[in-house]
Amino acid sequence: MVRLHRLKRRGALRGTTPASLFSGERHSNSMTRHYLDHASASPLRPSAFEAMLPYLRDHYADPGRLHAEGLTTRVALEVAREQVAGVLGVRPREIVFTSGGTEAANAGVFGAVSRAVDQSPERATHIVASAIEHSCVGDSIESVVAQRGGASSIVGCDAEGLIDPQEIASAIRPETALVALQLANHEVGSVQPVHEAVRAIRAAAKECGATPLILCDAASGVGHIPVDLAALDVDLAIISAHKFGGPKGAGAMFVRRGLRIPPLMLGGAQERARRAGLEDVAAMVGFGVAAQEVATNLANESAANFAQTDLIEKYCNGIEGVTRVGPLDPARRLPHVLCITINDVEAEPVLLALDARGIAVHSGSACSSEVLEPSPVLLAMGAEADRSLRVSVGWSTTLADAAAFGPALEAVLRDLRQLRR
Repeated sequence: MVRLHRLKRRGALRGTTPASLFSGERHSNSMTRHYLDHASASPLRPSAFEAMLPYLRDHYADPGRLHAEGLTTRVALEVAREQVAGVLGVRPREIVFTSGGTEAANAGVFGAVSRAVDQSPERATHIVASAIEHSCVGDSIESVVAQRGGASSIVGCDAEGLIDPQEIASAIRPETALVALQLANHEVGSVQPVHEAVRAIRAAAKECGATPLILCDAASGVGHIPVDLAALDVDLAIISAHKFGGPKGAGAMFVRRGLRIPPLMLGGAQERARRAGLEDVAAMVGFGVAAQEVATNLANESAANFAQTDLIEKYCNGIEGVTRVGPLDPARRLPHVLCITINDVEAEPVLLALDARGIAVHSGSACSSEVLEPSPVLLAMGAEADRSLRVSVGWSTTLADAAAFGPALEAVLRDLRQLRR
């Protein structure tokens, strides 16, 4: 009810009826829309859509069956697994398909802690994580600590959203069972020094006799920067298809070869007994094709996205009161994410006014999400979460989309500032 009330209120602010929020009436056919929220969900790639259709229409059998129909879907599922593994630099057998990144995060956290408890029932477990992890990781850690006991150490970041590898390593204890380490941040685009952090974690663990698993949330990085999980030397990783043009409801958990963790989902032997439940073959086929396209086009897509966010940033630099949040060094940030703060206007009216002008972006403020707290990422960085906007581009973004944002934001801020006079 709270969510519906908020939707109705936003509709009223835009001058629309509540029904039109659900019917799509408010998006006039004459208005050109500019979708700049790829970091939330990227449009499905046409190649993935076309690949999925036969498995929605014609090939519907359980891939765990031995009849011809089942073998057809089994082959498709394993081809998709190979495609996803290929973009990650790992073996296909190390990929466990899930319903998305959130399930993979929960499975990784609960599996790692359950493994530690099984190995040493008398020892309270300890978890280390950064303050800028995605909520699917952070909330899983909070829940498992509350349920199983033990403790967690949350390590901060600098003003650019970057962690210190030595600070993460210094939090390791003999009882540390898990270290959660984000590859790249979903709100400000900071690419973390994972190579250095893993080396420091392994060294610190060896010194104190700990045997923690390292869980890497790679969901925001895959499809936008090169990712080689084998080279990163992590034990577990999270991947989500919809972040780079695959279907929603498709994800994967990387589990290092030779590692077994108790499964989160029970009731079947699917995914080599690592995740129970009938696989969504159509979704995984789309996931695989999107991953293959990314593997082929990554350099070109990343270059195009850098050019687009650079164009947006240059225009925003000339707007009074607008400041970029996140790493200034392009080598330390994702090519497709740009976060800005506005020093004198809160995010909600800006989001609504931009949407009325045909531009879709996101904010780390509480008003723009389904939770009532501002972004913990921006709070950890010391940034103004209630005055932030995240602009994110992707495979389907054009320069025209990117060029539309700056003038629209400038006009919206001018109008809102005039209202206060």
